[in-house]
Amino acid sequence: MHNQRKSEHLRILLKEDVRFRNLTTGLERYRFVHQALPEINRDHIDLSTSLLGKDLSAPLIISSMTGGTEEAETINKNLALAAQIHGLGMGVGSQRTALEEPSLSHTYQVRDVAPNILLLANLGAVQLNYGYGVEHCQRAVEMIEADGLILHLNPLQEALQPEGNTDFSGLLAKIEEVCRGLSVPVIVKEVGWGISTEVARRLADAGVAAIDVAGAGGTSWSEVEMHRAVSESSRRIAAAFADWGIPTAESIQMVRRAAPDVTLIASGGIRTGVEAAKAIALGTDTVALATPFLKPATVSPEAVGEKIGEILKELRTAMFCVGARNLQELKSVPL
Repeated sequence: MHNQRKSEHLRILLKEDVRFRNLTTGLERYRFVHQALPEINRDHIDLSTSLLGKDLSAPLIISSMTGGTEEAETINKNLALAAQIHGLGMGVGSQRTALEEPSLSHTYQVRDVAPNILLLANLGAVQLNYGYGVEHCQRAVEMIEADGLILHLNPLQEALQPEGNTDFSGLLAKIEEVCRGLSVPVIVKEVGWGISTEVARRLADAGVAAIDVAGAGGTSWSEVEMHRAVSESSRRIAAAFADWGIPTAESIQMVRRAAPDVTLIASGGIRTGVEAAKAIALGTDTVALATPFLKPATVSPEAVGEKIGEILKELRTAMFCVGARNLQELKSVPL
């Protein structure tokens, strides 16, 4: 059933328009001040950075998308091959399917094609209230030889799923246990409704290594669940949340203020290198994208690589036109 849900999600994401109806990321409200005389050589701009102790050739992570089905295996391999070639990081989709059905773990395993990338395992944090503990998290990490674990928070999605897990009580203490007991660093992310000031502060205190804001304005999982809804009533309930969430631009600033020392990843509706540049200028360390890579990943690693090249060219050009030689300088560019 779990992997049938995965197949449905994939089909909907590839075929339907599941963007927020009116809500945007908020990034379009910000503009760089164009520098007609940047005084730098575009070819010398340095995009390199490091995340969780691993070097990245650009501040870009291919966000968690899928796993658990045959199509998912192809997608993950294509994404990983492209990430390896371009020196980027990558997360896999939620591994609960494979923990419950070990014969599916190969659909998540990409180390054979991507030995050096920053690779992130992934589980729903709420599973810690449904029988999962540090040892399950460790198994998810070892299954794919990951460098870190993403615990995702998705209360609205779970509330809208007929089969959703909605007991989120006492989760913070359990997340803290995982942060203490796991062999790799823990990243906590939303799935597209943003992280608030209060939540960021509590996560920082719990010891998470990084927070991925996954703000609103990109893919809306309430829209995805609306397409899955079997009754008119559940469709209406999902539709009522079409514009729920904290826009990505706001969430970046909330989290940065609340948790200045935690590594920050920005995702949620970031589609271009210019938007990535804005997110970095607003305070994030790294940017994560999913949707722009999903269709190319169904085609080939080259198609994914082409899209990566495009985004990096946009990022580099934005940096060139504001006179930022590296990411540190981009962070202090006013918007």
